[in-house]
Amino acid sequence: MEGGVAGNTVPPNSFDKSKVLDVKPLRSLLPVFPEAPNGPPFLCAPPNGPFPTGFSPFFPFSGPQGTPLTPGLNQNLFNSTAMPIRSFRAEPPPASNGENVQSSNKRKSVGPSSVKKKVKRSNDSELALAALTNFKPGIIAAEKDDGNRELVENVLMRFEALRRKLSQMEDAKESHSGIFKRANLKAGNIMFTKGVRTNGKKRIGVVPGVEIGDIFFFRMELILIGLHSQSMAGIDFMPMKADIEGERVAISIVSSGGYEDDAEDPDVLVYTGQGGNASADKEASDQKLVRGNLALERSLHRANEVRVIRGFKDATHQTSKVYVYDGLYKVQESWMEKGKTGCNMFKYKLVRLPGQTGAFSTWKSIRKWKEDPSSRDGLILPDLTSGAESIPVSLVNEVDDEKGPAYFTYVSTVKYPKSFKLVQPSYGCNCRDACQAGNSNCSCIQKNGGDFPYITTGILACRMPMIFECGSSCPCFRNCKNRVLQTGFKVHFEVFKTRDKGWGLRSWDPIRAGTFICEYAGEVIEKIKEKADGDDGENNDYVFNTNRVYESFKWNHETESAEERSDTSEKFDIPSPLIISSKNSGNIARFMNHSCSPNVFWQPIMFEHNNEAFLHIAFFAKKHIPPMTELTYDYGIPQSDETESNNMEHGKKKCLCGSLKCRGYFY
Repeated sequence: MEGGVAGNTVPPNSFDKSKVLDVKPLRSLLPVFPEAPNGPPFLCAPPNGPFPTGFSPFFPFSGPQGTPLTPGLNQNLFNSTAMPIRSFRAEPPPASNGENVQSSNKRKSVGPSSVKKKVKRSNDSELALAALTNFKPGIIAAEKDDGNRELVENVLMRFEALRRKLSQMEDAKESHSGIFKRANLKAGNIMFTKGVRTNGKKRIGVVPGVEIGDIFFFRMELILIGLHSQSMAGIDFMPMKADIEGERVAISIVSSGGYEDDAEDPDVLVYTGQGGNASADKEASDQKLVRGNLALERSLHRANEVRVIRGFKDATHQTSKVYVYDGLYKVQESWMEKGKTGCNMFKYKLVRLPGQTGAFSTWKSIRKWKEDPSSRDGLILPDLTSGAESIPVSLVNEVDDEKGPAYFTYVSTVKYPKSFKLVQPSYGCNCRDACQAGNSNCSCIQKNGGDFPYITTGILACRMPMIFECGSSCPCFRNCKNRVLQTGFKVHFEVFKTRDKGWGLRSWDPIRAGTFICEYAGEVIEKIKEKADGDDGENNDYVFNTNRVYESFKWNHETESAEERSDTSEKFDIPSPLIISSKNSGNIARFMNHSCSPNVFWQPIMFEHNNEAFLHIAFFAKKHIPPMTELTYDYGIPQSDETESNNMEHGKKKCLCGSLKCRGYFY
């Protein structure tokens, strides 16, 4: 369903709340679609949707919203002990006034122009915003209804690229502008307007292209791929077409800690119904058996599958949440009990269908490992780095009896020999506290083309020909946001033994797209030594070479505007080839395996040290990466001058990445 439920509001004082009425047919509760067909539906949202007071909504958030639930049923109807929900009957909806609904649906949508009225923008900002919206959807009508894995990943990557670019633009504005930063909502607005979405047709059960364990950092992502269509409400539902009464059943729920949900058992979720929570302008009240609550009750009797998305605090960004798709459940039981507020709340027991891949169970295991690292099965070392990194890196083998990789010296950065001349004269900025995005006087920002390379959360905004970070002679603070590579990684990694590719690297934490993974550490060398019989010299097993041919891909937000700035190019500009060997000394990067469809990419970064700029290779997340997913990057293909043209088979290895796009080999 593309539209909202704007016509399903309950006028105040239109019925006696002290009475429990007989169940009525729900034909009058069928959804009323707003005029804008591409907007995400809203249910039980505040009058102004997800926007704070004083912030104007914009399409698709400007459509008529469902009013907050009215106060609950008379408390005399409920006892303090738990009782089955089946003993309660649904409230009949009031008769809808077609004329009023029509006029409500014709309410003028407020577009991005409403935001412009609040904040005066420069001509450059207006041109940049116009350029961002000037792209083709590239999705046909059938794909908007039914997607696949490639399409789902494409939609999510395009949303995230647009969100990062909008965040970069917002960060560049003056801090006293007063604009409310919600780049995810703006990105969603543009995506819906352009028709960049998939799985728009509601369905029970599996959503094409969405896999158990997939993670998301915004509710908008769930809507764009059709996993859950409500931006605020935790219960999504749809009418049963075969039912002449138009009965609605629940199809997905989001459990994110807003209510008293019990989530201790990884295969059982005791979910609290919606409504009744206290807010700034109303007291807590009893929940009512309407809308999503009623849909869950009906799903209990129909025994239909319900998708469950669980939400948690983001370990690396405590103010944010991360959502994981935990698979299909069925409602097994329902009852009512007193909540912490003293008001009656509906409870639903959902049980996970057997035979599904683990998702929430993996998160619970990781939580246990963090509290007690020794509880990790197959643990060899609690910290492979011996304290060289601020966050320990576990060494784990659950496959065989091997006790670890061959000996090497752990170093956290690249080492240049004194004789090496790949340096450039460089001088730092004059910022006295921390470099601020949008500061045209900061020489480090000027080197980056006038844009801060990272958004506020430390996420890489765009791939660039070269990123210039602040260096040792810059007077800005050590924690300046333009020192992402230098402050090290922020997630908990483990080096683990794979079943068929030697040692690999993965994370205990969820990683969002653009997150800094690590630097490729080791020793800079002038050329690669070919390994001969009995020779322990350098070989291609532990070497990174910028001179290789790497498969191109689009990661930045696309635009077809003639005003596009040249510094948005994703083609690297490296002064001369850089070869780094991590055979004898290196860091966790030496354990990342090759993949023809990698989830990590590399980016050249320079920063100054003793008035000379040194080149570093940094790895960033290409997309959202769930916990315990192996981290991989593309090793590239040697150029003809690296390997004799008549001996291209030299060094070729069989690829075991398992990707649908696997080319069968790597070097």
